[in-house]
Amino acid sequence: MQIFPPPLLLLLLPPVLLFLLPYTPADGGHVLVFPGEYSHWLNMRSIMEELVRRNHSVTVLVADASPSVNYNSSRDATKFNFLVFKVPFSRAEFHSLTEDFIRFSMYESHVSSPLQKFLKMRDWTRRSVDLGMQQCDAMLKNEQLMVTLRDAAFDAVLLDPMVMCGDLVADVLGLPLIISLRFSFGGVLERHCGHAPAPPSYVPAAPLPYGDRMTFVERLISVVTYTWMSVMTEVFWRLTLDDYYSEVKGSPSSVCRTLGNADVWLIRTFWDLETPRPTPPNFKYVGGLHCKPANQLPEDMEVFVQSSGDAGVVVVSFGSMVTNLTTERADVIATAFGRIPQKVIWRFSGETPKTLAANTKLFDWIPQNDLLGHPKTKAFVTHGGTNGLYEAVYHGVPLVGVPLFADQPDNLARLSRHGAAIVLDFNRLTSDELTEALHAVINQLGYKSSMQRLSALHRDQPVAPLSTAIFWVEFVMRHGGARHLRLASHDLNWFQYHSVDTGAALLVAMMTAAALCWGGISCFLQRCSRRCGREKND
Repeated sequence: MQIFPPPLLLLLLPPVLLFLLPYTPADGGHVLVFPGEYSHWLNMRSIMEELVRRNHSVTVLVADASPSVNYNSSRDATKFNFLVFKVPFSRAEFHSLTEDFIRFSMYESHVSSPLQKFLKMRDWTRRSVDLGMQQCDAMLKNEQLMVTLRDAAFDAVLLDPMVMCGDLVADVLGLPLIISLRFSFGGVLERHCGHAPAPPSYVPAAPLPYGDRMTFVERLISVVTYTWMSVMTEVFWRLTLDDYYSEVKGSPSSVCRTLGNADVWLIRTFWDLETPRPTPPNFKYVGGLHCKPANQLPEDMEVFVQSSGDAGVVVVSFGSMVTNLTTERADVIATAFGRIPQKVIWRFSGETPKTLAANTKLFDWIPQNDLLGHPKTKAFVTHGGTNGLYEAVYHGVPLVGVPLFADQPDNLARLSRHGAAIVLDFNRLTSDELTEALHAVINQLGYKSSMQRLSALHRDQPVAPLSTAIFWVEFVMRHGGARHLRLASHDLNWFQYHSVDTGAALLVAMMTAAALCWGGISCFLQRCSRRCGREKND
C-alpha cells in the first residue's frame, strides 16, 4: 500500500534530500598534525577544528611533556585523536626552558652586552636542540609508534616547524607535507628551504622592524642580517641535524631538503600588514585565519563591560606565554590604568598589583576575540603577538603595543607605520607614557580610522583566510600533493641555481672570443708592421 502517490513523492524528494544533506556521511581525509606550542597551538587549532567540521579525521602527535597541548581534555578528545608518545624529559624542563628565554628577553636583554646576548642565546639554543633531539628519537626510533603511523594511512601531514623532525616523519612515511609558519628568523626556512626570493633591498630580514622603503643604513643592516643568519643556520644544521636526518633515512639528506619537499606553505600573515614581495606559487598567505565574529561574553564579564557606560573598556593581554609581570612593572602599568575613565579587563595571574584601581579587573583567562569584537571596546594593550594583532585588525581596535620578544617588535612596527598603534618600551615605559598613549589611541580619531581601514582591507578578500587554508590542505589530500606548484629550483644544485655553470661557460666563451680577436688583431698588426718594414727597405 502506497502512502504517497509517485508524483507527490517526487515533489517531496528534493527538499527532503536538502534537509538530510548536512547529516549525510561523507568520506573524509586523515591528517597527521604536529601543532607546535603556546600561540602556535592556538592558531593550529583553528585549522584542525575546521577540518573536523568538514568530516576529516585529525590525529595530533604530541609529546607527553607538552606544556600547552592538553591531550587529556575531554572537549578536545571528542574532536581530535591524540597520539601521545613519551619523551625522556618532563613538562617542567620544557617550561623552564621557555621561562628562561622569556625572562632574559623581557628583563635582561636590554642591559646585556652583545657578547652576553650571544652567549645566552647560544646556551638557550643548545638546550632547545637537546630537548628537540630527544623528542626526535622518541618519535623516529620508536618502532611501535612508527608502525602505528604507517598503519593509520594518513593523507597528509600538517606541520608547524617549531616541532623538530616533523618534516622527517612525513618524509619517512612518504606523505605530502603542509607547513604552517609565521616566519623564520632571517627568513632562512622560506629562502633556503622554500626558495622564496627575499631581495634585501626591499624585503627586510625578519624580525627587523623596517618597512619595504629602507634607508641606506637599514638596507645595510638587512643585508648583514640575512648573510649572518644564513651562514649561522647552515653551519648549525650541518653540525647537528643534517647528520641525524641522513642517519634516519639511510642516505645523504638535510633539514632544508626535507622541509623543501613541502607541497604547500601556509604563511600566517597577509598583505594588509605584510609588504609586497615575490612569492612561489605554493606559498599561501592566510593571516588572521583564526579571526571570527564575536560571541556573547560570560555573564559576569558582560556586566562589568556594560558598567563602563559611554567610556567603554580597554582590553589588556600579554599573550599565552606571559601571564604575570614583575611587581615593579605591574605596579607601573596598573597605575596608568587607574588614570583613565575606561574600565579595564586585564589578563593577569600574578600577585595583584598594589596600585590596582577600582576600574581594573583581573582575569586568569579572557575570551580575547569576543572582547575585541565587543562594541564597547576602545583599545587593546598588547605585546604584539600575531594572533592577538590580527584579532585587533579584524575587529578594528587600535593598539598600544608593548613588545616583549621574538617577532613582536616587528609586528607592532608594522601597525605603527600604518598609524593604528602607539609602541612603548616595556622596560622604560612610565605610568604617564602609558596613560598618554591610551588617551591618544582612544580619543584621536586617526588611530581608530587607520585601524578600520586595515580591517576593511583584511576583510575584503574573495575567500576567507581559514577557507583558503582548508582548501589547500584538502587540495593536497585530494591530489596526493601539489608538486606542480613547487619550483624547479629545488632540483638544482647551488651552482646551477645561481647560474655559476652558465656564467662560467659564457665567461670562457667571452675570453676565448677575446683571445681570438686579440690574436687576429696581433697577427694583422704584425703583417702590417712587416709590410711597412719591407716598403721602407725598398
